[in-house]
Amino acid sequence: MTDSAVRKDILVGVDPREQSVPVLSWAVEEAARRRLPLRLSVSVPPTRDTHRVDMLPHYMALKEQGEKALAAAAEVVAAMRPEVPVRTELLDGAPAAVLCQGAARARMVVVGSRRLSRPEEILSASSVAVPVSARADCPVVVVVGPEPTGRSGSPHLVVGVDGSDTSRAAVAFAVEEASVRGASVHAVAVWHRPIVHLGDEAAAVEELRRVLSETVAGLGERYPDVEVTQEVLRGHPVEKLAAASAEALAVVVGRRGHGGYSGMRLGSVVHGLLHRAECPVITVPTHRHD
Repeated sequence: MTDSAVRKDILVGVDPREQSVPVLSWAVEEAARRRLPLRLSVSVPPTRDTHRVDMLPHYMALKEQGEKALAAAAEVVAAMRPEVPVRTELLDGAPAAVLCQGAARARMVVVGSRRLSRPEEILSASSVAVPVSARADCPVVVVVGPEPTGRSGSPHLVVGVDGSDTSRAAVAFAVEEASVRGASVHAVAVWHRPIVHLGDEAAAVEELRRVLSETVAGLGERYPDVEVTQEVLRGHPVEKLAAASAEALAVVVGRRGHGGYSGMRLGSVVHGLLHRAECPVITVPTHRHD
């Protein structure tokens, strides 16, 4: 069996404490567009001491809460799109770790975000969006709220480009996603003036424009239905991409692997967008296996 055959569903992280309709809505519509089933997942975090008798009632209460959350989420999905196949799973383990493990056989992972502080992202067992975006081996969609209905202009996705392999993977995914949605892609490269810059700024911007054009070249042949526009901006990448996200269906960015003591190295741009973007943020790893 090939790896692409294994990756045949959309994995959704369900928070048993608070049902997120925007997350479920985004995931179920994506599943309908791609004709894929949904896998709704709840993880029961390990108790501090599993040998203590008084911890068993707490653990069982968490499992019951998870079962109820899965049932409620499945009902929401069925009401939205009854034709989309759904299965649920209640697993033991820290939510982020369980979702990363489940991502190995998923087309993409969809989660919500409470936009925790940096210490909470690292230390809290409930931190999901950042560690999963950093470590999952497939695209991760972080949905922060309901999709706005008052956007002006034609539907489009924004993708950040810097010439790296990660941004090439992000562009490829953005164009694929746009084709599924009947949307266009706006590829953005941002020149951020370094503290010490002795070169010609105009030449640097022109080089970035060349890199941008080279990165998106050839995708029109594979997806002739998708219009791809290009723009080079000056400023801070997080600020410019966050501003561009206000009118976008999603902002897509590449991820430079994972590392560090917690496997949470995302890069300042991706991390900043997870906190500031006004639309879903899709993080794409360099090597996609689907």
